[in-house]
Amino acid sequence: MSGAAPIRDHLLDELELAVRTVDALLNRIKPEEWSYRPAENMRTLLELAHHIVSIPASDLAILNEQAQPDVERIENRVNGIQDPNQLANHFRTNVEELRTYMLSLSEDELLHKSTKAFYAEHSVVQIKWLIEIVTHTFHHRAQLYNYLKQLGHPLQFFMLYG
Repeated sequence: MSGAAPIRDHLLDELELAVRTVDALLNRIKPEEWSYRPAENMRTLLELAHHIVSIPASDLAILNEQAQPDVERIENRVNGIQDPNQLANHFRTNVEELRTYMLSLSEDELLHKSTKAFYAEHSVVQIKWLIEIVTHTFHHRAQLYNYLKQLGHPLQFFMLYG
């Protein structure tokens, strides 16, 4: 692979950073905080945590053109889990499955294989899916950070880059 491999690898490294930092954030959560909801139209802290750890697996299912019920089953695998370590382990496993898939693609597949989500009108190439997964993950990591700040946790922004 020429120029595509380093880009793919950098994106996968960013997901590893997300795993480490989400793990650190999850491990600050007290059991009584799981029901925290910053506004009525937002997820609870527990719902947000479940969503974040499911992103790599559910998005992998979506980019592999699985049907909505299958994606929902994947998203629901962590329902009921409130243990931060178990959630972090699910996240790590999901990122590893995504990594394995992305590393299995040839350069041509990474750059040109196009798949269509059940909710979309147009298909998307695999490298763009990977970019979407990274940005989706970091969007919700920022939400998790903000929830914890709102709950009074003493967080510093630099912890998001360690």
